[in-house]
Amino acid sequence: MTLKDKLASQRIYLLLAALFITSLVVSNLIFQKFFYWYPVDVSVFGTKLFEISVGILPYPVTFLITDLISEIYGKKRANQVVVTGIFASVFSLLIIFAANSVPATSWSYVDDALFSKVFGNSAIAVCASMMAYLFAQFIDIQIYHFWKRLTKGRHLWLRNNFSTWFSQFVDTFTVLMLLCSFDIIPWENFKGLLVAGFLFKVLVALFDTPFLYLGVYLFKRRFKLKTNEELQLL
Repeated sequence: MTLKDKLASQRIYLLLAALFITSLVVSNLIFQKFFYWYPVDVSVFGTKLFEISVGILPYPVTFLITDLISEIYGKKRANQVVVTGIFASVFSLLIIFAANSVPATSWSYVDDALFSKVFGNSAIAVCASMMAYLFAQFIDIQIYHFWKRLTKGRHLWLRNNFSTWFSQFVDTFTVLMLLCSFDIIPWENFKGLLVAGFLFKVLVALFDTPFLYLGVYLFKRRFKLKTNEELQLL
């Protein structure tokens, strides 16, 4: 590779890392709002498909990005982004804690009570999300590279979906278990939200597979990569 190509691959890697970290941090901040999407009139354990947290919306993007980084840049770089995401989550938690500690002025559009209501549970949410995220992301990367070695770089759809499905179940289960344990979500909603959240993530994983194929194709075309070949950063 030329120096120009190496610099381009470095910039793209940083852009993907920025998208990953943004998606992760935002999902931790907006999790308290729940929405519904009823493609079919079905209820599971008292919860309709789909009644889920808006925090789910940006979170699957992180798995798409780590799969793309794993495929193009390798396992080491994917793990590096995961660790950076953990640091960003902790740092965002400290900022929220500091903002919640200072008193609001009498004319502030958002007073202390409203700010605390919206962000007060963020500490628990971020800790819960980080623990689940730590398990899920590393599991995703390990399974992805297991299938990549086993298939010798072929069958991209297989390693993308198998790694994401399993890791997303671990993530959904862990987050809900911790949030229910801290009485943020009632235990009677646990089973329904687990099934609804996991099925939604499965659908998203299936939907993002073509985008992964497109991303890998563009990378291979731009940097003239062969099957199973990875980019080496500076």
